[in-house]
Amino acid sequence: MKNAETTVAKLIEVALRRYEMIASGDRVLVAVSGGKDSTALACDLAGKRKWWPVPFELRAIHIATDFCSCCKKSSLREKLESWEIDYVSVDVPVIGRLKPGKKMNCWWCSTQRRSELIRYALAEGFNKIALGHHLDDIVETLLMNMMYKGELSGMKPVVSYDKYPIKIIRPMALCEERQIIDFAAAKGFRSAACTCAFGLDSKRREVRRKIQDLTEGSSLVKRRIFESMRNVNLEYLG
Repeated sequence: MKNAETTVAKLIEVALRRYEMIASGDRVLVAVSGGKDSTALACDLAGKRKWWPVPFELRAIHIATDFCSCCKKSSLREKLESWEIDYVSVDVPVIGRLKPGKKMNCWWCSTQRRSELIRYALAEGFNKIALGHHLDDIVETLLMNMMYKGELSGMKPVVSYDKYPIKIIRPMALCEERQIIDFAAAKGFRSAACTCAFGLDSKRREVRRKIQDLTEGSSLVKRRIFESMRNVNLEYLG
């Protein structure tokens, strides 16, 4: 399993350098759900903070909703404290904010949680928000937007906002989910996973199955789909 730790650590390092995700003096707020992806990201960034070429600050934030109890806060806090990461939990009434007649869905939850992340980052002076999306998430989002929205768009490794002095960074953009699963198992937190009932029959799960069929599990094909996002030939589009 040592190889799994090294693989993920190296891929995150490549992403951080390739996309220039962290600059000297950055204050990075890493969003942690308690699941394997964000926990693995926090673990790795905590280690890199000790030797990274430029100094940066790191704090973890957990957005606790009024419907999901997929992570034990005490266990999450203990992990983060063992990695010397400051931690804060913010309660957000995602269902409570629904307007009359509206139903709960993944988009609404994501929007509310993202808004709270930005609000906290602005209030506390953080200029980077690190999210635990991996390569599979990014490829799935690209295909979802093509199939259901009719547009070429997705999750960029680095996103700048026009209205806020904040950037979203995705340090695990080059990591496949299978690699993160192995990393989490090696570190001892593989079982921590979200069991949100609202996402059980989501379009993302459907697209995930289609990608598996399309790529036949090939890492190379998935990475080519990912690279197509920055190799856009406009001459043959539009």
